[in-house]
Amino acid sequence: MKYIDLNTLIPQLAETGTWIGRCAVPSKKAYNGVAGPHVVLARKGNVYDLSAHYNSTSELINSKDPVTKLKALTNLPKLGKVTDILKNSLYFNRNPKIPYFIAPNDIQAIKACGVTFIKSLLERVIEERAKGDAHAANDIRQTIYATLGNDLNKVVAGSPETEKLKEELQKKGLWSQYLEVGIGKDAEVFTKAQPLSTVGFGAEIGVLKSSKWNNPEPEIVLAVSSSGKIVGATLGNDVNLRDYEGRSALLLGEAKDQNGSCAIGPMFRLFDDTFSLDDVKNCDVEFAMEGKDGFTTSGSNKMKEISRTPENLVSQVIGKNHQYPDGLVLFLGTMFAPTEDRGKKGLGFTHKKGDQVNISSAHLGTLINWVNTCDKIPKWKFGIGAYTSYVLKRSLKKS
Repeated sequence: MKYIDLNTLIPQLAETGTWIGRCAVPSKKAYNGVAGPHVVLARKGNVYDLSAHYNSTSELINSKDPVTKLKALTNLPKLGKVTDILKNSLYFNRNPKIPYFIAPNDIQAIKACGVTFIKSLLERVIEERAKGDAHAANDIRQTIYATLGNDLNKVVAGSPETEKLKEELQKKGLWSQYLEVGIGKDAEVFTKAQPLSTVGFGAEIGVLKSSKWNNPEPEIVLAVSSSGKIVGATLGNDVNLRDYEGRSALLLGEAKDQNGSCAIGPMFRLFDDTFSLDDVKNCDVEFAMEGKDGFTTSGSNKMKEISRTPENLVSQVIGKNHQYPDGLVLFLGTMFAPTEDRGKKGLGFTHKKGDQVNISSAHLGTLINWVNTCDKIPKWKFGIGAYTSYVLKRSLKKS
């Protein structure tokens, strides 16, 4: 995994498909000479600046027929080759004097759905019963699997059969708040992070120094317009502190939203004649991790096994009851929860500093990040206020 094949990071280096994202651009190459986050388009191996047309990916995604509009754009300023910008996006390789990729989302709300796969559902039940204690998780895992068998695989979330199963599990003393959202009619939806706080391809991700049990969560992330239309997708890592959430569901905010705990990228791929929502529904999301200690683990999310459709999940987030005027990005959940013992038997998996995490899909490329503690990675400083000042400053300058 130490060798990085750039050709897999964005399929065919954006020779096909409609790819949009953001780059941090220095003043020398910046639109109107103002350094900052620029909306970009990847096309035929090159990255082009869209700043003369769009201030944010939110604005682009919320526009009418964005793919057609992008096809019509010509003579766009070139920022560099995709390969060069990808290389410069690796945190240890970064030269601020040339552009590098950052998270493709900006002012959109960042939402996530949990326990949307049966395997991760059972792991959440295990977390709850272990009360955040990794030592107890293995014994509880064996008990639950022995009791439930494959019963949950036969149930469609929100179906009449769910109520029958709920009664059976309650009799066995196994009903849980996680089972409620996993197979009940209402999905779990939470705010993963704040607008403009996500990290992108090549950046360090953060876990709390105090956490002793945590893991990556490789997921598909949908790009959703303010009208609720799903217009594209990318990859994400919904970094999770299992010990915090396991102690209490009321600690979900602490478990999910920390400095660098949300990674999205490398770019949004918009739906066009080469890529569709059906491709998302049928794709596999591959995960691979390698630590400095030589420990490796891998797995995959098979989107065919998701318990609710992407459309259903989106409809539970945005609609008549809740609007998002800037649109949103939505994590669809994961079925992968690493459980292999990394150290002592029975303690399972947890991250260590320096872990390299690769999340990939044939359609969406590869998102690569490295693990560190939240207090050691760059602080989040560019928020809504800074973004507003930035847009205003460059709009006041002459083109």
